[in-house]
Amino acid sequence: MKKVVKFGGSSLASARQFKKVGEIIRADKARRYVVPSAPGKRNDKDEKVTDLLYQCYDAAVEERSYKKILEKIKNRYDEIIEGLGIDLNLDYEFARIEENFLKKAGRDYAASRGEYLNGLIMAAYLGLWMPQRWSSLMKTETLMQTLPIRSWESVWSILSGRLSPDFTAQSMTAP
Repeated sequence: MKKVVKFGGSSLASARQFKKVGEIIRADKARRYVVPSAPGKRNDKDEKVTDLLYQCYDAAVEERSYKKILEKIKNRYDEIIEGLGIDLNLDYEFARIEENFLKKAGRDYAASRGEYLNGLIMAAYLGLWMPQRWSSLMKTETLMQTLPIRSWESVWSILSGRLSPDFTAQSMTAP
């Protein structure tokens, strides 16, 4: 039986929490579909990444200063990546996010970036997606944005020991 697992923001708020989620996923091979949330609050005084993405997007669209907010978001992801000890650089992704914010891609797009980036990190942490394969990921991301699922959800399928968003996209669009 295949299982879908959804992890909320507090479950993926830090590297320590990511490690716990990784153990949960690895503990049951039937856990084939992983739906990650954006990083939530690490403590009562912290901010959710989704809230920061909304703030950043709104500032960019309104032609206000947004770069400090975007840097704060990037630093949050870099902290998770460093804590996990993985070789992953999201500079390209953040450049695309900034570009799309300036093109007024929409608040749904803005919110979806939190889950998308956490999906990339989780895949790299689990050893299921390597940076050299990112050219196909860019195509896949575009495909996934057209799926009839809520735009803020990134759905990843683990099949045959590798991450396969292409399969997920195909299976979700099939009648």
